Amino acid sequence: MSDSRLRHRTGKTTLTVRGPDRRVLADQVVTVEQRRHAFAFGNIGFDFVDLVGGPGPEIAQPFGGTDSSDLDRLGDLWLHLFNTATLPFYWGSYEPRRGAPDTERLTRTARWLAGHGVTVKGHPLVWHTVQPPWLLGLDLDEVEALQRARIRDLVGGFAGLIDTWDAINEAVIMPVFGNGDNAITDLARARGRIHMVRMAFEEARAANPAATLVLNDFDLSSAYECLIEGVLEAGVRLDAIGLQTHMHQGYRGEEYTHEMLDRFARYGLPLHLTETTLVSGHLMPPEIEDLNDYQIPQWPSTPEGEARQAEEIVRHYRSLLAHPAVQAVNYWGLTDRGAWLGAPAGLVRSDGSRKPSYDALEALIKGEWWLPPTPMRTDPDGMITVAGFLGDYTVSAGERTTHFTIDASDTTATIDLA
Repeated sequence: MSDSRLRHRTGKTTLTVRGPDRRVLADQVVTVEQRRHAFAFGNIGFDFVDLVGGPGPEIAQPFGGTDSSDLDRLGDLWLHLFNTATLPFYWGSYEPRRGAPDTERLTRTARWLAGHGVTVKGHPLVWHTVQPPWLLGLDLDEVEALQRARIRDLVGGFAGLIDTWDAINEAVIMPVFGNGDNAITDLARARGRIHMVRMAFEEARAANPAATLVLNDFDLSSAYECLIEGVLEAGVRLDAIGLQTHMHQGYRGEEYTHEMLDRFARYGLPLHLTETTLVSGHLMPPEIEDLNDYQIPQWPSTPEGEARQAEEIVRHYRSLLAHPAVQAVNYWGLTDRGAWLGAPAGLVRSDGSRKPSYDALEALIKGEWWLPPTPMRTDPDGMITVAGFLGDYTVSAGERTTHFTIDASDTTATIDLA
């Protein structure tokens, strides 16, 4: 590891290696290999809902998508870099008709990901956008009862398969959102932000006490800090603070990132960078205040933009991992096809070819921050010391292999090669 700022992401363990007869393997060559990062390197898995789950309901997912049936190709690209997937549970697309949720497809997709060693996260339980039209016109008490039931059904029904959720999304703007009618904005306006947050967290906690529940927002101003403080003072338990960084108008830089992370780290909670994008085409004009207001017929990826995106993604990920409060980074989209707002923010072009940003991220996650198969010789007592990024590893000799973990403290262990 060449970046000294990431020392808190590494550890070491001293192993005493024994063979099947429980005798130490003295002065023998064994191979050590990293298998998984402890850090949550994530991306959305929206494309896999159609590819794994099968044809969808009458309302398509609002973000993500692919016209390719090549699950192996897309899956290989995704699984090579990422260990955490966010799946879409937008109410309007998950339950377009009342009482007919898209449970089976999401379950199949989550199981496929989990079967490949991926941690699965659901997004979001409560949001005022992508709402089912059948909520409109209902009494607010009924809307709240339906929202509470949805939270319990999702979190309880998927417990053990999906144990991390964005419990509520963009609560800062929720009571004043003016882009179209929806019942959740009306509910938030009537009951207040803290009531909405409490509802989301307490219903989810009751349905799955082991769940990790995230408060997520794009508003990184003091308004979000005030909401967090109000929620904590009201006794609502948060597991993590979600921070969105869609940088369609350009990379915000290391100084901004560090200052922003420090502001939210002061609450003593893990920080999840839940929605990160950097574009590989022209930048959105700086005068645009709401990113949704900039939607154009074509937004192509360009060679110059791809070079910029690759450089900036390295800078951004280095800055994020250098901050000890950051626990997870979720990039928002593998490919440009179906990307949010049509922006060329993917790591892979629409035709499936890798951009320089994919290669640059690979050089970090599976290069600089990774231990490939490495021969090591045990000492006369059968011991080796392995240093590397926190995560899961294997040690093998011939056909015999066993697993071990490097965690945040220096450890010793005796392991038997089965």
